[in-house]
Amino acid sequence: MPEKKGSASSVAVSTAGLRKSYGDKTVLDGVDLHIPAGSVFALLGPNGAGKTTTVQILSTLIGADGGQVRVAGHDLATEPQAVRAAIGVTGQFSAVDGLITGEENMLLMADLHHLPKREGRQVAAELLERFDLAEAAKRPASTYSGGMKRRLDIAMTLVGNPRIIFLDEPTTGLDPRSRRTMWQIVRELVTGGVTVFLTTQYLEEADELADRIAVLNAGRIAAQGTAEELKRLVPGGHVRLRFTDPAAYQSAAHVLRAATRDDESLALQIPGDGSQRELRSVLDRLDSAGIEADELTVHTPDLDDVFFALTGGTDIPDHPQEAVR
Repeated sequence: MPEKKGSASSVAVSTAGLRKSYGDKTVLDGVDLHIPAGSVFALLGPNGAGKTTTVQILSTLIGADGGQVRVAGHDLATEPQAVRAAIGVTGQFSAVDGLITGEENMLLMADLHHLPKREGRQVAAELLERFDLAEAAKRPASTYSGGMKRRLDIAMTLVGNPRIIFLDEPTTGLDPRSRRTMWQIVRELVTGGVTVFLTTQYLEEADELADRIAVLNAGRIAAQGTAEELKRLVPGGHVRLRFTDPAAYQSAAHVLRAATRDDESLALQIPGDGSQRELRSVLDRLDSAGIEADELTVHTPDLDDVFFALTGGTDIPDHPQEAVR
């Protein structure tokens, strides 16, 4: 199914046939991406799948071996400087200099962007306030917690007012509270019109934040779509009914012949997608037979199921990338 077409200004990042090899090892083998402006896009994949290489290419840090790439409306091969002016990058490891203060880190970044002194100080102060770092601004960055360093890292990235930000595993090593703070920062960035390209090993993070998700495996896109679209690729959804009355259990098993029986726990498992329509159908059939379950639970595949299926586990459709766009 072809990608929907849009104006160049509405597309933040697009790649077609992106390739990269190191010697005889192919890292990216024909990657196609289409990322709308003002959205969060998450790239998932196991270690070594090519996530960081993708970010490095899109942010002009390394060159591609083949394919076409446009970032912020600019051709990556012919307009790398224009691409650099439109993006910001925060890697897995903080770029913060721990020997100087948070404020000095910000001012150094302002100098690198050639901002006038007064404007640089104003931008630094506003961003330190925005990221709740104003009180710690005069302290050496080496005294900051991991979450504070991450916030400072992103604040430094925003000095240049980028339209697209690449966050390469930005919450790795953070505690749950700091991670959720980062999630809120990402949401605020997108509300302000910034496009966020996120790589992460936390599937909950992608589910929570991303408008669209792509799963990269062995250098290829295994599937991409919304979280809900990806979840529908994986079998295993079901409704589980448990009974305390053996007679009710036997009657329900007779009515729901497609169910898998668990005679020991008096439970029935009915395959399905967990939709309201499907659930109502099961309950209506039980009601018409005068049967009432004591416990009902619905299981739908989550991104963990999708990840393991697409990277070598559960069976999935033969052409998952075509199944979701």
